[in-house]
Amino acid sequence: MGIATIFDVAKAAGVSIKTVSLVMNGHANVREETRARVLKAAQDLHYRPNYSARSLAGSRSFLLGLLYDNPIASYVTNVQMGAVSYCRKKGYHVMCEPIDASVENVDQHVSQLITTLRPDGLILTPLVSDNVAVLERVEAFGTPYVRIAPGSDRDRSPHVLMSDVQAAAAMTNHLLDLGHRKIAFIKGHPKHGAAHLRYEGFLSAMHAADAPVRAEYVLNGDFSFECGVACGEELLSLPDRPTAIFACNDEMAVGVMMAAHRRGLHVPHEVSLAGFDDAPSASVVWPQLTTIRQPIFEMAAVAAEMLVEGRANRDESGAAPVSVLLDFAMVRRESTAPPP
Repeated sequence: MGIATIFDVAKAAGVSIKTVSLVMNGHANVREETRARVLKAAQDLHYRPNYSARSLAGSRSFLLGLLYDNPIASYVTNVQMGAVSYCRKKGYHVMCEPIDASVENVDQHVSQLITTLRPDGLILTPLVSDNVAVLERVEAFGTPYVRIAPGSDRDRSPHVLMSDVQAAAAMTNHLLDLGHRKIAFIKGHPKHGAAHLRYEGFLSAMHAADAPVRAEYVLNGDFSFECGVACGEELLSLPDRPTAIFACNDEMAVGVMMAAHRRGLHVPHEVSLAGFDDAPSASVVWPQLTTIRQPIFEMAAVAAEMLVEGRANRDESGAAPVSVLLDFAMVRRESTAPPP
């Protein structure tokens, strides 16, 4: 048996070719009974739409680009799977492209990517989402884009985010409610907008509780495990060490945990540890890490939806760009407890 065509599906479902096309393109104005019949016929015949032909027939490429500059594999995987989960339903493909946002010619890389792939839209993740050179080059091409978790200039473009300030404040309040007052904080990458917002949330909760923020308890980090180990060694070697340490992401928190284990300190009875993101590492270490679950998968899926449905197209009316705020979740596990 040869490869099934749209004509075969139409004949098997008892509908027109146009109706099959509407169903395969995800249009809403098709009766559910008809949609189900067409999809069953397509499944039975192992039919796959010819997206190359579709792109040649119109102006769309049915391709979205996802640009990232993040060394944490779990974050990249979650973003990718979130975008793919939506795009598959709509007949789109996702091309993931690593971008080094720190190099001088990053805009040239983006130009080459757009010229070669001609994507229908771009999803920009941190640190790319706050890189002005990248944003200016994408705008010069007129390519629609959605930023995930931009740390600044949010009125510039459509974006999807969660409140890093509120999430960090919630985690800090969790530690305060347990009775901690000597709380240390390890910052994230200085070029990552969310890192500054998380520190802002930590400060707001500490000040609201009239709890001291000691200079020696606040260290600069870079989101890496190695940095977490180094910061943990520094904090835990202080003569008056903190009773709780809140790291700006889970990788650093796990690094602090290793430093604590090396020193023979019991987590959480001698020092409580908290992280951010709910990465896979948070639930495989012992004790399991108390953290903030960031809806990374969902943010990427919403960003893809905004591009496919045209909600990220440039609006000349001067209206504010679309902004979608998603909820975070506090995940309480075994790494936090009242202070000794």
